[in-house]
Amino acid sequence: MDDIDTGPVLVGVDGSDSSIDALRHAARLAQALDAPLEAVTVWEYPAFADYYAVVDWSPEADAQATLESAIDQAFGGAPPTGLRRTVLRGPTARALIDASRRAGMLVLGSRGHGGFAGLLLGSVSAACAAHARCPVLIVHGRHDDRDLGEPTTAIDTVDVGGLEESDQD
Repeated sequence: MDDIDTGPVLVGVDGSDSSIDALRHAARLAQALDAPLEAVTVWEYPAFADYYAVVDWSPEADAQATLESAIDQAFGGAPPTGLRRTVLRGPTARALIDASRRAGMLVLGSRGHGGFAGLLLGSVSAACAAHARCPVLIVHGRHDDRDLGEPTTAIDTVDVGGLEESDQD
């Protein structure tokens, strides 16, 4: 854990329930490690945007509003003392990976906005886990619970070398 005190606990926030859970977890982690906490939101212009439709739109302002709203949801209007807020421009995974160079740890939710609901990890969290320059923590919060069926607690019948054994003795 010596690497943690070389930089902040960085947490990627996109406003999703998963990222808000990650923000709460990162705050507890930063406090326990006595490390700075930095919440980061990333924005980029849409690939195919009509210039006239976006003249009055500011994706950076939207990203800042998303970040502030997520912080408010996570902490009920009482964010941790010293919380730094950062808005970056660029492809999300690339921006977070670049930011990880100065971080002690990167914390992400397992699922953000977009993507496919059946995946265990979003594309951003998977890319960051593979390429970040610091330890990465992927938070599987209460919003990621899936019905995976009842856990198997006993095997009813096992075929052992052609012999059938039953768990009923």
